Order: sequence, then structure tokens, then C-alpha cells
Amino acid sequence: MSSIPVYVNRLVSSESIIPYEYTAFDFCEAASPSIALYKDLGQVLFGERIRSSSYLFTFKENETCKKVCEKKYDNETNALNFLKQSILHAYENRWIVDDMPMTRCFETSTESICSLGFPIGYFEEKNVFEISDEYSSRNNYFIFNHVDIKIYYHPGYNGSSKGSHLVRAVLEPKSFSETNCQGAPLAIPNNFNQPFIIDYTYTVQFIKKDDIEWASRWDYILHSTHNTNILWFSIMNSLIVMLFISVLVIVITVRIYKSNQMKYDDEYDDDVHDFHLPSKPMLLSVFTGVGTQVIATTFLTLLLASLGFISPTNRSEIGTFVLYCFVMSGSLAGYCSARLYKMFGGEKLKSNAAMTSLLIPGIIFLIVLTMDIIWRLERSSAALPCSAYIAISALYCGLMFFTCFGTAFGYKTKPIQLPVTTNLVPRNIVGRSTCCTKPLPCIVVGGILPFSSIFIQLYFILNSIWNNQLYNNFGFTFLAAVVLVILCGGIAIMMCCFQLALRDYHWWWRSFLTPGFTAVYFFIYAIHFYFTKLGVEGFASGMLYFGYTLIMTIMIFLFTGTVGFNASFWYFSSISSFNKQKSHILQRQSHKQPHDQTGKQLLLNAL
Repeated sequence: MSSIPVYVNRLVSSESIIPYEYTAFDFCEAASPSIALYKDLGQVLFGERIRSSSYLFTFKENETCKKVCEKKYDNETNALNFLKQSILHAYENRWIVDDMPMTRCFETSTESICSLGFPIGYFEEKNVFEISDEYSSRNNYFIFNHVDIKIYYHPGYNGSSKGSHLVRAVLEPKSFSETNCQGAPLAIPNNFNQPFIIDYTYTVQFIKKDDIEWASRWDYILHSTHNTNILWFSIMNSLIVMLFISVLVIVITVRIYKSNQMKYDDEYDDDVHDFHLPSKPMLLSVFTGVGTQVIATTFLTLLLASLGFISPTNRSEIGTFVLYCFVMSGSLAGYCSARLYKMFGGEKLKSNAAMTSLLIPGIIFLIVLTMDIIWRLERSSAALPCSAYIAISALYCGLMFFTCFGTAFGYKTKPIQLPVTTNLVPRNIVGRSTCCTKPLPCIVVGGILPFSSIFIQLYFILNSIWNNQLYNNFGFTFLAAVVLVILCGGIAIMMCCFQLALRDYHWWWRSFLTPGFTAVYFFIYAIHFYFTKLGVEGFASGMLYFGYTLIMTIMIFLFTGTVGFNASFWYFSSISSFNKQKSHILQRQSHKQPHDQTGKQLLLNAL
């Protein structure tokens, strides 16, 4: 019969962001020194440390109350205190068998939930799950030293056991004070009058289950995380908002032209419809280039995950793909940044390439480095090893190479042709600015609707990240991202239309910052989520949470801002091109029509 090893992963908690390795606890150790098993770079960066354990099963061989090891304490040692503190903060074991998590399933009043881990102990004052009355003693730390394991297997086809495979593994943690797996729950004593002994045992039972195929063995876990009704409501809400914004943009555009075209038909002024260069053109081109890189990485990841090419059961695999995709799409960032910078008349090609590859990635690296220092001070398993820094350095070199390649290619490409001339001389704005058209109110208001279309999705994503749960709703997230793109573009165009009515040429940065303010609302929501949904304790956990939230905020800012800028640029280019053509038609027809015709009649004839 084949042996079935059990692997152990890091221990995590819903009350702390700091994970710890299995070896940090005084649990049963493997017979031989175990080395962390890494399948990809994402496991290293996410702090996953999978190791061999002392638990070893034999296929189809049931065991009852089998002893694994014994731990003896003569006094209250540091290891025992660390165990008590971990029980207090609800840390959970994460065990793996046959590349499948050993889950703890329980029923609620409405559904069945399967957790990817099980608690290492129980403390009365921190009752986080239902348990029997035997654990009702106050101020006692109970240690779960026994697990009842049920392993379900498919017997194979044609009655051959050779094709048998595991399809499910569930367990239930228990606590026994006696070696025969009986007696009252085992509580860690407050006073050591005699040696305190913990016997770690397990019971395993193999159950045949031929109605579950290998390809669907994760379904019972994924189905317990479904929130389909809420997600469909979120998508419908987003679609309604998107339709409202689309209609609003069309109506505002038509009204602006009806109210302004008569004024400028008789006297067409080229200066009214020209393009003025923005302030800090290099920074704008860098933000737009890196934002394009973020957009490409996001949509490619969501698309492949939605189609099943990336498994939602393996978070580290998704993280690894995102890293590689972000590095290779650096060529897209360099290309877009260089073309935009060249259109602005920039000539510092090397500076543009350096800023594109160093500015945003450098900020992210500094944040990650700061977070890693906190991981190390807390002696967490998420602290990056030296090999991870070597891998990150290699990826960063690859990012610089792809960015420089894209920059060189973009700078050699034919520049973007504007439909009208670029005016280098600032001019006075003829319209009167109101509160609704001032920059700050427009920017603040502009981020509300895009954020409202994704905040429900954000709840499930944040809950998955910080509560160490699976997330498999990538199809809904892909649709939400598409709606977000349309809303950001519509909002940017609508707000810039007000500037068009005032003949205000300061639209470049405002078109980026208006939808980009969605990131500020995301950060505010993340603060709300931290204090109301997580229940995380400790200064270090808070620093880690807000550090990584800051990275997500930067990514959302670049994503939404780039979408708004590109939409506004396309819209203004189209409008300017149309105005130029209309002007030429009107000028040609002015020699043929009577001079007493009104501007309205001229426009009707031209159309």
C-alpha cells in the first residue's frame, strides 16, 4: 500500500496579519529535518512555507488514536507561552494532503462552510466558533492535541485500485487529557505542580466515494465561498450606473454644442480649439505608461483566471503570474510613455525611460522593503529570504530591460498626430468658472460613481486576502473591471466637457485625477474595512495592512487615471478634428451663401 504524507503550511489568524511557520511552534517534528518546499516565487513572497510533517498515513489503512509524539513541560517555558498567545489570537493550522487542503467543515443555520484550516486551541473569552460545553471553563487555554480525519477516495475504474485517488480530506480537532483519546479537554495549567504532558494523536478513516471525480474535488470548498446573488446584484447595479453615465455624457455633449456652436460659427477662432501642453509632461507620460502596464496585467490575469487557465485554488500561482506579466508588460509601459512624451515635444529619452522603470516600481519596492523589516522584527514566516531578494532583483532587471526596449521602440515610432496645432502660449479662459467646474470639486465628485460600481467586489477581495480565504469569482471581477473602465472613461469625459464649455485647456491632468480619485475612496473604504470587518490587533499588523493597502491604492490610481486620460484624449481629439472640418466647410460655403445667413443656417447646410 502507498503511503500518504501530510504537509504543513504556515499558521495564520483572523486576528493578526502576521503568519508563523509550523516550526515556530513546539509541535511534533518530522523524523528528518524538513526543508520548505517551494513551487513558485509567489509562495516565497506570500510567506507560504510548506514542510513535511510527522503525520504519515497508509492508503486504506484506518488508524484509531495513534500517537504521534509527546511533549513534556516542567515549567512555563517560552514555547508554552507562545502557544498560549497563539491560541488567544486564534491561530490556525493549515495541513495539506495530496496537494489538497485538509478542511474543517461545519453547518450554520443557512449553509455549509468549509474552512481551509483548524484552530490549534480554544480560549473561552475568545469564542470564535461553536464548541461543546466541556470547554466552558473560564481563563483556561485548551490545546487541540487530537484530530479525527476522514479521507475520501475514488476507487478508480474497472475495480482497479491502481487508479484510486483522494478526492476530499476533512478533519475535526479535539482535545483529550488522557492518552487513550478520552477524558476531559486538555487545559494548559496556570501552576505547574507536576510535569505537563501533551500527547498528540490522530484517528484516520478512509471512505470510498465514487461520485466525486478528480477534476471536481475542490468544488465543495469553492461552493462554500459562493456569494452569487450578491455579486449579480453588484454587476446589475454597475451596469445601471454605466448606462446612466453614458446617456449623461451624450446629453451634456449635445447641449454644450447647441449652446456654443452658434457663438463660434460666424467667427471661428483657431485658438479656441487648439491643444496646450500640460504641466509636468514627463510625469504625466510616466503615470500613463505604467497605468497601461497595470491595465494590461489586470485584464490578462482576470481573463485567464476566468477561463480556468489559472487555478483559483492556488493563490501563489496567481501572484507569480501577476509578477511575470507585470515585468513583461514593462515594454508596453515604455512604449506608451515614450510616444506620449514625444507628442508633448520631450527630448529627454533616457530620463523618460529611467522614470518609467524606476519611479512606481521603486516606490513599491521601498514599501515592500519596509514591510519585510516589520516581518523580520515579528519573526514571521512572511519575511523574505535572501533568495527572494535575488529573484526580485532579477525581475527588476528584466522590468528595466523591457521598459527600455519599449521606450526605444516608441520613440522611433511615428509620433501621434494631433488634429490641430499645439499652442505654446497660455491664453485667458473666456468662460466663467463656477464651483461645479473648479478642479478640486470635480476631482472629488468624479471618483464616487466608479468606486460605487466596485465596492461590493472589493469587500470579497479584501476579505479573501486578509482572512486567508479562497477567491474564485474572477468572472464577476472581470465584468466589474470592464464596467469600471467604461465608467472612468465616461466620468472623465463628462467632467472635461464642462471645461470644453468654458474653453478651458487645463484638461490633461484633470482627466487623469478625476477618475483616479477612485483610489482615495478605496483607501477610505480599506480603513473602514480594517476597523469594522477584520478585528486585527497589534501595531505591527496595522502597519502591514496599511502598507500593502497603499500598494493597492497606487495600482488603482494608475488604472483608473490612465483610463480617464485616454478616454478624454480620444474624445477631445475627435471633437477638435470635427470642429476643424466643420470650420473648413463653413469657410468654403461662406463664399457661396448670402452674408445675412445666420450661423445656425450655415451649420444646417454644412451637415
